[in-house]
Amino acid sequence: ADGELVQYHYGLKDLVTILFYIFIAIILHAVVQEYALDKINRRLHLSKVKHSKFNESGQLVAFHLTSMVWCLYVVVTEGYISNPRSLWENYPHVYLPFQVKFFYLCQLAYWLHALPELYFQKVRKEEIPRQLRCIALYLVHITGAYLLNLTRLGLILLLLQYLAEFFFHMARLVYFTDENNEKLFNVWAVVFVVTRLFTLTLYILVIGFGLPRVENQALDPERGNFFSFLFNNILFRMSVLLLVCLFQASVMWRFIHFQLRRWREYWNEQSSRKRAAAGAKQQAKPLKRDSGYHENGVVKAENGTSPRTKKLKSP
Repeated sequence: ADGELVQYHYGLKDLVTILFYIFIAIILHAVVQEYALDKINRRLHLSKVKHSKFNESGQLVAFHLTSMVWCLYVVVTEGYISNPRSLWENYPHVYLPFQVKFFYLCQLAYWLHALPELYFQKVRKEEIPRQLRCIALYLVHITGAYLLNLTRLGLILLLLQYLAEFFFHMARLVYFTDENNEKLFNVWAVVFVVTRLFTLTLYILVIGFGLPRVENQALDPERGNFFSFLFNNILFRMSVLLLVCLFQASVMWRFIHFQLRRWREYWNEQSSRKRAAAGAKQQAKPLKRDSGYHENGVVKAENGTSPRTKKLKSP
């Protein structure tokens, strides 16, 4: 009421808050599983492999949709989209609004809760390394943006990432319900390419042009300025941009390889269906019958007489 604006900083008490919301995330996970996914699974009668993937995609669709709407609300209300210069202006962004800090703590709590869920959900051993790698990447990037005071840039990057992931897992859910419906995978492919391009553009804009122009370029860990002085060095800046481009190129290469394999399987399936249809049509083609009809193994003419000439007996 008096116009006082309260902002927050990270500290050791965040660990207690994250622990509390880990238990909240486990409870919400169980609610979604029991009241939504299990009921759908009983109707679909999926195999064990598809059952596990369906549960994974169902949980992530709920999480990505919630996080995407929440993140979009935060970046719009804080003005990060309407004013892109705010992503690097006045760096380091040590003090955070409540909704930004709360969003990051909830994100860390969710991805940390995913570790015990691997045991609770009885995930197959073959799937554990892939899921651990995904969880670790999210934790490293979110924690890095939070501790290095790059929260504004991290919000935009998370929004783009969650948008692409939402369409991917939604396409998987639709595919499990109807294996002939793969249209949403094409939508995901377009969204994935667009979000990768935006991500790369954002990295170049912030790292290549934004952070080097920050006024405070001195190393000052107490004030949260860890590495902006490094971006003043063009060699370091170009090295970071090269690493970012290589990483994005590797992601795009895996994506292109996945799409080519999927299209190859699709065309092989279509060609096998055409061959099967042609074979069935050829078998169903009626055989050409001789003139007349058969009766007791003897071919007779249409007027009932035998087509063979009778031999006359000699008197």
